[in-house]
Amino acid sequence: MSQNQSVSEIKKQVTFNAPVEKVWQAVSSSERISEWFMPNNFQAVEGHEFYLESPFETSECKVLTVDPPKELSFSWGNQGWVVHFLLEDLEGKTEFTLIHSGWGHPEEKMRPTDKTHLDTRNTMDSGWDSLIKDRLRKVVEQ
Repeated sequence: MSQNQSVSEIKKQVTFNAPVEKVWQAVSSSERISEWFMPNNFQAVEGHEFYLESPFETSECKVLTVDPPKELSFSWGNQGWVVHFLLEDLEGKTEFTLIHSGWGHPEEKMRPTDKTHLDTRNTMDSGWDSLIKDRLRKVVEQ
């Protein structure tokens, strides 16, 4: 691995049996995000600063992109992470793509856990699986 190589982004893609507007609501409102992800004070306004309450810490975040009902992105914490939600209307269903980028060098330690970027990415990779494929699916398909 070269010195400047960073950990690869996390990418998850799933098709929900729900219209794009319903999925958009689930990923763009504070109350709905709390149902499947974490407590927060999110607002779908570009530049809005908000927090996410994880089990480890309260992270400062900032909304980067709001393009209803197709794209939403925000920075997460102070590690350089960016989370993208991409939605595509499939005639009554929605293809949902999550991209979690901004990872550092694989061996670099992360605060506050003291795990490496690679370990944290691998943990979060499976975490996103259950968040998207189980919890978000329940919220949008019920």
